[in-house]
Amino acid sequence: MTGNHTDIAVLSRVSDPFRFEYDAPTLRCGRDSARQLGDELAANGFERALVVCGQTVGATPAVIDPVREGLGDRLAGVFAETTPEKRLATAADAVDRLRDVDADCIVALGGGSSLDVAKQASVLAARVTADGETPADTYAAAGTEFAETGTLSVPDEGLVPIVAVPTTLAGADVSQVAGLTATPAGGLVSAPVSGGISVAGLMPAAVVADPALVATTPDDVLAASAMNGFDKGIETLYASTATPVTDATAVRGLSLFQDGLLAFGDDSREEWVYDALVRGCLLVQYGISRPGVGTLSLIHALGHGLTRTYPVQQGAAHAVVAPHALAYLFEQVDGRRDLLADAFDVADADETAGAIVDAVSDVRDALGLPARLRDVDGPGPDEFPSVAKAVLADSFMANAPAGLDATESDIEGVLEDAW
Repeated sequence: MTGNHTDIAVLSRVSDPFRFEYDAPTLRCGRDSARQLGDELAANGFERALVVCGQTVGATPAVIDPVREGLGDRLAGVFAETTPEKRLATAADAVDRLRDVDADCIVALGGGSSLDVAKQASVLAARVTADGETPADTYAAAGTEFAETGTLSVPDEGLVPIVAVPTTLAGADVSQVAGLTATPAGGLVSAPVSGGISVAGLMPAAVVADPALVATTPDDVLAASAMNGFDKGIETLYASTATPVTDATAVRGLSLFQDGLLAFGDDSREEWVYDALVRGCLLVQYGISRPGVGTLSLIHALGHGLTRTYPVQQGAAHAVVAPHALAYLFEQVDGRRDLLADAFDVADADETAGAIVDAVSDVRDALGLPARLRDVDGPGPDEFPSVAKAVLADSFMANAPAGLDATESDIEGVLEDAW
């Protein structure tokens, strides 16, 4: 209420009906929680875990040793072969290893790439069981399907459960989505393919978020991943699929994220900084990946457009476009700016939309991330029309706020502003 007059915007926000269907993973968060992995596996009834991670993580004692210690006699083996490309052939190799060690679950350790490969492996392992064919035949059939459709069909049962142990802040752990690629070098496709999988069964059974592990990640890697995770919270608030549940977790998560990222950018490496980052990252993810529903939209669609055929790191793409995407958004629609202003503590600003854009830019600049598209290895202005087409065709645009009817010309304008 404002005096004796009803605030229409507030009334609309609190009275809109909503449906929130969500099968959340168990969230275990705290310093040295990786050393409690055995307890978490026992609570879920898992006996033997294959750790899936990248080579660097698998060879870094500060990361792998607490996980080994935590799993104890539940550690069946380590598959340290994931790469940033998230290749289907890598997942097939992980399934072979999973079968060799007779593991009944996967511990996905690392950044988004390792988590995505673990989810691919879960699907392939279920398909091997369901097909009743040799693993090689199942992998070949999966490659053919992926080349034709850009995704993989997922059996109704038999998925290998996953426990996620993130070491970055990209926000890929509390998610039922996995990205994947394939190239002829892997032997499963005849031409490069990229796509993804999204099914409720791929949501991890548990997420063990340990700030001590996140603190071992190189600063530049952590900064880039954080911009991706940070933008998840921003988009969750203005998505057409937002609910009061995700409003609450995103606002609190963004506030923690902002505090932690600004301190991190100011060279603070105190324990509280990593604690705030990890908790903020968990909160902004809560409820954003649900059966048939997601909250990512304009910024992530732009990120996909910029990285689709260009060697731009996803976090760098987000750093460049997020402020310009928000400025465009606020020109077109309200964009839930009141909630974003609350999250960034700028509700008293004279011009709320500008203050929000400035707050996001401040985080980007504090992290030392690129601010201009011309400074990253991405498309030039002559390629903006094709990028704009890809952005508008991206599935995430379906979650854009009501009233945002973006055109190719609009998206080209955002890219030009970012240039």
